[in-house]
Amino acid sequence: MKPTRRPRVAVWKFASCDGCQLTVLDCEDELLALAEAIEIAYFPEATRASSPGPYDVSLVEGSITTRNDAKRILKVRKQSRIVVAIGACATAGGIQALRNHADVADYTRAVYAHPEWIETLDKSTPIRNHVYVDYELRGCPIAKGQLLELVTALLAGRRPNLPVYSVCEECKRKGNPCVMVARGVPCMGPVTQAGCGALCPSFARGCYACFGPCEGANVHALDAALAKLGVGEEDRLRAFRGFNGYAEPFREAAEALNR
Repeated sequence: MKPTRRPRVAVWKFASCDGCQLTVLDCEDELLALAEAIEIAYFPEATRASSPGPYDVSLVEGSITTRNDAKRILKVRKQSRIVVAIGACATAGGIQALRNHADVADYTRAVYAHPEWIETLDKSTPIRNHVYVDYELRGCPIAKGQLLELVTALLAGRRPNLPVYSVCEECKRKGNPCVMVARGVPCMGPVTQAGCGALCPSFARGCYACFGPCEGANVHALDAALAKLGVGEEDRLRAFRGFNGYAEPFREAAEALNR
């Protein structure tokens, strides 16, 4: 009997800190089990061995920040059956998208002795701005549990069960008192997608929106609630311009504050 071909998986890096790739490696025992069901065909962070496409699944970390990136992601898409953007950089442009709100030339002049040597795009953009993306895993970094759910779902031929609700629901499930109501602590939880297990609110700290906007995020209502708590415009603007500041709902809220 001819052996069943294992699905071929590739992991790609663009502009990022590698934290999401490290989450893949942090799967440890689960990764060893998955390695028996898949072929890791390309993953420079983990191994020097690599084989050419096509690939069944490509996990893509990082944002598009250079012309070379923009060309390379087209090649990744062309040789991949399924493309999954992983992390805040790949899904929302990342912290480097802060430059999208200013003139990038001002930054290069301030940072580099020879800014004329720097070749970069004006904006840092998510993967979906350049190619079709089949799935997105949010987070800075991504959640191990969501990664395993996605990979096992794809292996089983079903749709991944990924949350679209807010961190507030995670707080309710854990029995956390609302930090905004009970303590007057500013929190992005009402507009942030679940995935962290309400980590910060579990320690009486406000959410930092690491997982980006949730489905139907009412950013303007949250902004009004933060203002009612006494949070100034500058601090509210900073809250919306975090890891996922270039995601559309957060960008919309920030632009309204920055007029």
